[in-house]
Amino acid sequence: MTDVTRQQRHVVIACYLGWTLDAFDYFIMAFTLDDAARAFHTGRTTLTWAITVTLAMRPLGAFIFGLMADRFGRRPTLMASVLLYSVLEFASGFAPTLTAFLILRALFGLAMGGEWGVGASLTMESIPGRWRGTVSGLLQAGYPSGYLVATLLNWAAIGAVGWRGLFMLGALPALLVLYIRNSVPESPDWEARSTKSRSAGVGNLFHVMWEHRGLAVYAVLVMTAFNFFSHGTQDLYKSFLTTEHKLSLGTTTAILICMNVAAILGGITCASLSQRFGRRRAIVTAALLSLPVLPFWAFAQDPLAIGVAAFGMQLCVQGAWGVIPAHLNELSPADVRGTFPGFTYTLGNLIASVNGPLQSGLADTYFHKNLSWPFALVVGTVAVSIALLVGFGREARDVRMGRERLPA
Repeated sequence: MTDVTRQQRHVVIACYLGWTLDAFDYFIMAFTLDDAARAFHTGRTTLTWAITVTLAMRPLGAFIFGLMADRFGRRPTLMASVLLYSVLEFASGFAPTLTAFLILRALFGLAMGGEWGVGASLTMESIPGRWRGTVSGLLQAGYPSGYLVATLLNWAAIGAVGWRGLFMLGALPALLVLYIRNSVPESPDWEARSTKSRSAGVGNLFHVMWEHRGLAVYAVLVMTAFNFFSHGTQDLYKSFLTTEHKLSLGTTTAILICMNVAAILGGITCASLSQRFGRRRAIVTAALLSLPVLPFWAFAQDPLAIGVAAFGMQLCVQGAWGVIPAHLNELSPADVRGTFPGFTYTLGNLIASVNGPLQSGLADTYFHKNLSWPFALVVGTVAVSIALLVGFGREARDVRMGRERLPA
């Protein structure tokens, strides 16, 4: 990326790390699900509501932080989001009761909801258009990178610090605020429209959303399918390996590492290819390629076969996801780009927040507590849905934003 300046590199690094550490904090919940359930004297399905309330609160966070980003700037809003979700992650480790824990996870979801949309808009508005696909994949690779960090921390530290200690270690992302404050510039696109942005508010947002209501509904539907695609293959997967397959911590860790390496590779590769072949074509191809992998991923029994299938599945899932930061920002109306991508993304999250209880409940009720068929049913349905929604949607790869909007 020879035409990317040092400041632009700082933006990409900071936003990648913000999403990495956000996902790291989120997936600590997935790794401690069974331990926390035992501590609060309840079952796995009940504890999955901690995941649900986190996801359900993200639209509110995206709305609040998105308005702040459009009014006060991307950079200070990103700092506020990172600091708040770090503090709430730390506090989760001290929750005395299940009710307190659920409240803290809901508040964490609110803070988490602000990071992706603000970070994605800051990044996409700051880099040259020809690098948008590659950087989109790199930015979205932060999600499996955070999952990978959480995997390694769980393997190395769970025995020493316990499940509560993992949440306390989740306060470390707060240090990222210092880097953002010292090294990351404001979005040039926001600064070019700063007078209008500072006068923007809820009324302006609703006006723009209503004006583009068809696009908004479409974006929410797409992101609902995408969130089921991601959370349906990840949130309960560690529990699936240890509970249904009775795999050891070492074997489980190895499989999770493999699938997250695949996710990083898939996201960066597919997003880079989207710069040449188009966003829609890249997404549709990745989603459809997950279908032949699906039977092996859901029903394999041998640890090696499970690992290979998990690698293939995440290559496809996060391959499709890698294109989303660029595609959703390109589809977004410019005046509310700080709000629109994150808000529509997290509204999809809200609808898909039932995934954990849905999959676990189906397993408990119909499949003798085995997640294989719930996994297959959910993931197969949304893979086809993504292919149809995106395939018949709009391509906006060549839209101009950021520095491209500034006069020469």
